[in-house]
Amino acid sequence: MLVTISDVRRAMEHDELTPCFQPVAELHTGRLTGFEVLARWKHPEHGLILPENFIALAEENGLIEALMHQILRKALLAAPLLPDPVSLAVNISATQLHDPKLPSQILELTAKAGFSPTRLIVEVTESALLIDLQQTQKIASELKAMGCGLALDDFGTGYSSLGHLQALSFNELKIDRSFIATMTNKRESRKIVAAIIGLGHSLGLITVAEGVETEEQADMLRWLGCGMGQGWLYGRPVTADKIPALVASKLLEAPPVWSAPGDGWAVSSLEALPTQRLAQLQAIYDGAPVGLCFLDCSLRYVSLNQKLAEMNGASVSAHLGKTVQQM
Repeated sequence: MLVTISDVRRAMEHDELTPCFQPVAELHTGRLTGFEVLARWKHPEHGLILPENFIALAEENGLIEALMHQILRKALLAAPLLPDPVSLAVNISATQLHDPKLPSQILELTAKAGFSPTRLIVEVTESALLIDLQQTQKIASELKAMGCGLALDDFGTGYSSLGHLQALSFNELKIDRSFIATMTNKRESRKIVAAIIGLGHSLGLITVAEGVETEEQADMLRWLGCGMGQGWLYGRPVTADKIPALVASKLLEAPPVWSAPGDGWAVSSLEALPTQRLAQLQAIYDGAPVGLCFLDCSLRYVSLNQKLAEMNGASVSAHLGKTVQQM
């Protein structure tokens, strides 16, 4: 179906936009922790239409605020079906993230639904951070003050910097599904996923893997230290009437049986663990007032901070691979 802006306006006028809910689970236990709210268009002739067919049109024509309001209002009607502390995550566009009315709108909707803002996670994409960081930071601070969580969606595919992560005080990093889809057979994807998880650990952020479809992917993510998973393995998006049955099954689900990586990708653990450790060490190095280093079993320098390099009278690169005695 070729969608026009007139079709989108008509859909909104006839209240045809509806939320669907995709489960987010704790990787190590399989326990349901929340749902992501996904916009769907319930077309009278063509059935459910996916957001990629109408969200961009709404943004380009100034309808995204009204669209989000309609979806979030309906999603919060399902709030009584969600036991505390199960959360709801909602996607916010770049345009909305720069709208000063956004925090008050969200507060009004959650108050009407009797749903605590502390159980609401606002998801933004990396592109939203590039328009006006100062305004974004102001609105993000207001959302955090209300108790909302903040997640950076599709991480690894955009252009955000580490400064953005620090400035906006994110709670979660969501790893883009494109890396998850290829991580079991593509070493480069494994390295990227391991690096993002290591970065999340070093900054104290929860990491959420998107698009988890197989047990092999889930096992690898657990082994790499990822916290949460979302994808068809844990459940496809469902309408509100399906939530009670899904909640009942997922909250009582036994922890999954999983094992260490098999021969096919055992090297990933060897790649990931040093990556995580070095990411954590680097965060400590940057602000340390003392010289710090990481040595291998032969007492060769693997990593060190600038402070130690200055104390030894040589550059950081001059140390790497050399023994303590040599330096």
